[in-house]
Amino acid sequence: MRLLPLTAVITLVVLPGSAAAAAGSAPAGASGFTITDPRIKESSGLAASRIHPGVYWTHNDSDDGPYVYAVDSATGKTVARVTLTGIGTPRDVEAISLGPDGQLYVGDIGDNLNGTWDHVWIYRFPEPKQLADVTVKAEQFTVRYADGARNAEALMVHPVTGRVYIASKSEDKGGLYEGPEKLSASGTNVFRRVADLPWVTDGAFSPDGGRLTLRGYFFAKTYPWKDGKPEGEGERVDAPWQGQAESVTYSADGSTLLFGSEGESSRVVAVPVKPAAGGSASPAPGKPGGTPAPGAPGPAGEQGGGGFTKGAAVLAVGTALVLGAKRLLRRRPRD
Repeated sequence: MRLLPLTAVITLVVLPGSAAAAAGSAPAGASGFTITDPRIKESSGLAASRIHPGVYWTHNDSDDGPYVYAVDSATGKTVARVTLTGIGTPRDVEAISLGPDGQLYVGDIGDNLNGTWDHVWIYRFPEPKQLADVTVKAEQFTVRYADGARNAEALMVHPVTGRVYIASKSEDKGGLYEGPEKLSASGTNVFRRVADLPWVTDGAFSPDGGRLTLRGYFFAKTYPWKDGKPEGEGERVDAPWQGQAESVTYSADGSTLLFGSEGESSRVVAVPVKPAAGGSASPAPGKPGGTPAPGAPGPAGEQGGGGFTKGAAVLAVGTALVLGAKRLLRRRPRD
């Protein structure tokens, strides 16, 4: 979804006395990275590589083509662009996730008119072992929802079971949808609602599969994952204020959450993962402790940082503007 002119208005409205005002007060040693590639103007998803330390996969929202980019967090530069073949023309790519099978799952799941398209798609391809511009043949999976078409921006692959989940985006009541045990490239994959959720723009499982973190424009929470569902009301995450808050992922070792947004030269902000109640910070299997992986960004607080909870005015004004623009700036559906 593209509301970039609107987000500039929101930032100006909430700047004094708000989280945005803290953007320039980063603590010493804080780090993150800025996506410097001018081709990446609408970064709408993030996924941490498991075989290339410090590398994050991302993609544009729409109107870009069948491309996925690998960005080195040490420099912010693109180190590979993958061109997907064997699929149709992407419509509204909103999310990316890495499965336990070593494959990247790309969610062409957006629908800003909330039900215009009776099906959406997921693309899947193996994470490249070498970082270079390459063309790969991807699998394409057709997706329908059991309770009718809807808009969605979050796709998460469970790192243990490999099951795919989609979180719908609704100003009333979104939902978490569970895919079949295995996706089929030859038939329709029906996703069924398993939980109610707030207005979600992205989500990510912790590397051990024990927690699910969800973000929206004005909130971020981490939920314990139990019996195939998020449990309880979730724990608030001190996520950054970002005008077009579109993405979240865990670092490969599970010690850090990375929050991204759309826009040219967009900033990815790092937030240390809080230990679970009575436990550790959910490290990746086989990687005990909280030592970041090579290239993993450090704590939050750099440019673009700040908590979502600072100032009720932020929520009230921002929500009104976003919802108003959502109705006015909806794109026409494309074939």
